[in-house]
Amino acid sequence: MTGPNLSELSSRARDIFRLVVEGYIANGQPVGSKTLAGHGGINLSPASIRSVLQELQDAGLLAAPHTSAGRMPTEVGLRLFVDGIMQVAEPSAAERLQIERGLALGGTIEQALAAASSALSELSAGAGVVMVPHREVRLAQISFVPLAPRRALVVLVGEDGGIENRVIELAEPVLPQALEQAANYLTARLVGRTLAEAATGIASEIAGGRSALDTASADLVRRGLAVWSSDAAQRPVLVVRGQANLLDDAAVHDIERVRHLLEELESVEAIARVLDAAREAQATRIFIGSENRLLSLSGSAVIAAPWRDGEGRVVGVVGVIGPTRLNYARVVPMVDFTAQSLSKLIGQDGFSRT
Repeated sequence: MTGPNLSELSSRARDIFRLVVEGYIANGQPVGSKTLAGHGGINLSPASIRSVLQELQDAGLLAAPHTSAGRMPTEVGLRLFVDGIMQVAEPSAAERLQIERGLALGGTIEQALAAASSALSELSAGAGVVMVPHREVRLAQISFVPLAPRRALVVLVGEDGGIENRVIELAEPVLPQALEQAANYLTARLVGRTLAEAATGIASEIAGGRSALDTASADLVRRGLAVWSSDAAQRPVLVVRGQANLLDDAAVHDIERVRHLLEELESVEAIARVLDAAREAQATRIFIGSENRLLSLSGSAVIAAPWRDGEGRVVGVVGVIGPTRLNYARVVPMVDFTAQSLSKLIGQDGFSRT
């Protein structure tokens, strides 16, 4: 996505361009020359303004959805505005209080993250999203429940009381005795440890014939470990709040784009990949439309920032997803403040809140 540099625009072109972008962000509608002529800071006739608008359109910064509908910024224009013209302001005291109040309510860390996501959605008029760091649960017990001759349910109970269920497919029918033997074997070796800590030793023990498991039980253990570990690694945890904010009055005129965006929000993996692109950023990242392949169909924007643990390691990403007419100047500092607040919370409490 390339376009002209800001220095290539005349001062009056920059002023008109800024007003078009700000007007579009404010109401979601194209901005016409008559509206611009009525602005006190523009001392040009409507004809002269139309000439400048055409220049900006020829440069790829503005587009005219209809012949007489005025102009709206392109994705290239929005990027130029965000990088070169936009002036951000610190969140207001009321905005900071709303974010901090949600994080201070107590409960589990997941509840705090949900509160942060809700606050962002309410303040930004977009959908608030928080990517929850994957937590390696320390296990207290494992059991297998038969579902069919070749299917079993793995029930994993964590030391924190959390329960996770996984269905595994078996190569051969397994008797109840084999299920019990596999469960006892895994519980003895995994209790108080994470799967990652124990999996390698278990696999080596089975491969070397040192497990004292019969063939059916050993196969059950191998399949159970494979299913749970791959599922945990590939299943990002995402907290999304405020999807209804995307169905505003302007969405009626762009319903296909909104449909694509809502579908994207239903795909946890897809949105997590977008947010993951902000993990290594030193500051808040902004993705506009086709800059990110996953957002190209919906023409949406993502404003995201990483948050860190007490040792400064990135453990998650917080952000806002919405139409490209998000109020970037207002939302960027709110996302940044939320990321800093989450980092402070995690630094103080770790993941110990229960």
